[in-house]
Amino acid sequence: MFPELVRFTDLGLLLLRLMVGAVFLSSGMSHLKDPEGRGKSIGLSSGFTAFLGAAESAGALGVIFGVLPQLAAAGLVLLMLGAIQKKIFLWKTGFWGTHGTDGWHYELMLVVMNLVTIFTGGGKYVLSK
Repeated sequence: MFPELVRFTDLGLLLLRLMVGAVFLSSGMSHLKDPEGRGKSIGLSSGFTAFLGAAESAGALGVIFGVLPQLAAAGLVLLMLGAIQKKIFLWKTGFWGTHGTDGWHYELMLVVMNLVTIFTGGGKYVLSK
C-alpha cells in the first residue's frame, strides 16, 4: 500500500530497538536501585533481583547500541519468558490480568519485538553483528 516507506525499514528497526531498550533499561535500573524492595514485590530474592536488573540493563544497552543485538534480544526474550511463566503458572493472571494492565500481554509484546531484532539483525544501524 505504501511501497515508498520500505526505504525507512532500518529507521523503523532502530526506533523499535530504542523503545525496547528504554523499557528494559528502566526496568533493570529499578531492580538495581532497590533489589530488596523490588524482589519482595515480585517474589524473588534480592540477589536474584539484582542479577535480573543487571541482565536487563546489559541486554537493553546491547539492543540500543546494536552491540550483538541478536544475542542481547535473545537474552531479553528469555527474561520475558520467565516473567510470562511466573504470571501464568504462579500468579495465575490471565492474558489481560484482573485489572486489564497486570496480565502477561505486555511481556508477550516485548518477546515479539525482540524476535523482530533477532530475525532482522536489528537493521543496518548497529555497531556490531
